[in-house]
Amino acid sequence: MEDFLHEEEAERGPGGPPFGEPDDEPWTPPDHRRGGRRRRRRLAGLPFAAKTAALVVTLAAFLTLTDRWALLYAEHRASRTLQDRLHLTAAPEVEIGGFPFLTQLADGRLDSVRVTVPDVAADRVSLAKVSATAERVRLDGDGPTAVQGARIPALHGEVLLSFDDLNRELGSSQVTFTGHGRDRVRARGTLPVAGHDLRLRADARIRRDGTRGISTHIDGMRLDIGDVATYRPGARASEGLHLTPRSAARLGGQTARARALLSVPSVVRTLGVPDTAVRAALRDDAELASLTGSRTFVHRAMRLNLLDVATAHPELLKRLGLDPALLDGLSRLTRPVLVDQLSLGFRIPHPADGRIRLRDVRVERDGIRVEVTGTGLSVGH
Repeated sequence: MEDFLHEEEAERGPGGPPFGEPDDEPWTPPDHRRGGRRRRRRLAGLPFAAKTAALVVTLAAFLTLTDRWALLYAEHRASRTLQDRLHLTAAPEVEIGGFPFLTQLADGRLDSVRVTVPDVAADRVSLAKVSATAERVRLDGDGPTAVQGARIPALHGEVLLSFDDLNRELGSSQVTFTGHGRDRVRARGTLPVAGHDLRLRADARIRRDGTRGISTHIDGMRLDIGDVATYRPGARASEGLHLTPRSAARLGGQTARARALLSVPSVVRTLGVPDTAVRAALRDDAELASLTGSRTFVHRAMRLNLLDVATAHPELLKRLGLDPALLDGLSRLTRPVLVDQLSLGFRIPHPADGRIRLRDVRVERDGIRVEVTGTGLSVGH
């Protein structure tokens, strides 16, 4: 049986017809590109509308990418130009609105341009941030690639005067400014005078000064010399250098200081103490304690301006525990000097063309914020 099977296989050939008989299908070489033709057949089977949509989507993506690259380039160039022409220490951030950008550029107009400038010098202080949005900007130049300037019909924005910057620039890290209500700022800290660190307290009211400036009205200024005396700059009776209530009340138990005070006739006349009472107090310590410990004497001692005493009797101030060098420094620390040191005012520059106006001024938690509007402005002319 096995011989028979081998003979049949030999006659037919392995896996094919018997030798000597023609095959039904002619032999062809293998086609390795069969998968590629299959993919082409699938694409050929897509409807024309679908292929058109795919082409449109691809073209739109390419145009959008080109438009965005052109926008980024224009924003960067505008930022560098503004920094150079306005002499800014830092490059401003420029954001051009509207889409597409290239169409606006070809038409010579921009829907909106927002500019944010950090750290702008303004008189004695630095503005933490100036941001403004210009609308309907018209470009000047010979074509999109040769823009020479721009005209701004309308602009609105805001200016921020940061308390952190004020604390660093005006207070030398010793005085801090904080908001108190819509239009008030408090200043608290220390001020060095003649080698002494005096506690400073002041209140400032912030107001708009005309259309381009901010003014500061400072009141409630005082410098505390420990718990001995308080200095308030000014020429009114309540101003000058005066003993604190606690210091004046302690005179009743400080015999040496009380005697030194009553030994100066001009001081006695200022205090309004009768001569008979003074002579009795200087002879008897009990009378002295009774006189200087009375409520009337304490109030009169607090009204005594020690700066006036320092001119004629500097040795008396030493007896009261005050350094004459400190008093000399306070005499030069007048109200205008202190006001200038604590002033928060500034003015914005006047543009060459158009108008810029400061409008609403308000004190917020992080600083003083001012609204700004402008009309008829131009850049690059």
